[in-house]
Amino acid sequence: MHIPSKFKEENLDKLHRFIQEYPLGTLIVSAENTLDADHIPFYLQKRENEQVKLQSHIATANPLWKKVADGQEVLLIFHGPNAYISPNFYPSKKETGKTVPTWNYSVVHVRGRVFFKHESNWILQLLNKISDFHELNQKLPWSVSDAPAKFTEKMLNAVVGLEVIIDDIVGNFKLSQNKTETDYSSYVAFKG
Repeated sequence: MHIPSKFKEENLDKLHRFIQEYPLGTLIVSAENTLDADHIPFYLQKRENEQVKLQSHIATANPLWKKVADGQEVLLIFHGPNAYISPNFYPSKKETGKTVPTWNYSVVHVRGRVFFKHESNWILQLLNKISDFHELNQKLPWSVSDAPAKFTEKMLNAVVGLEVIIDDIVGNFKLSQNKTETDYSSYVAFKG
């Protein structure tokens, strides 16, 4: 991905927060002489003094886990807000006319290696972490243990866990930072 220096983000804390806020990733793999993409929500597993990992699960019916070898390199793309930006947002349009439409967006690319997990205990722990994280703001948070045990067991047998070990991560946050201070302030005020 080409990233102009004004838009490049490499601060790991910011990139990790972005993934937590926009966890639906596009997992891109090369398998059987073709490219494939799956849209999967991920959980960012971050422990002190350990490799950061992205974890999720897919349906057993999804052939991804059969086509892709453990340890294969993958690309994950996390998309944030994006919007068309009209020249009308910028005061410089009235002053000089020297402005054109653009598209602002936030995106994080992760390169890593994927590993598939078939152990029910690993998958159950992951489902608990995902549910607990996303249910935090609910008045009555749902928990995996709220479902009947037999139902949960059946669901566990219907999924395959996956984990991506992060090798490289970078963000492209194109948010009009290349504009004059006046134009940028006007854009922020309009979008705020």
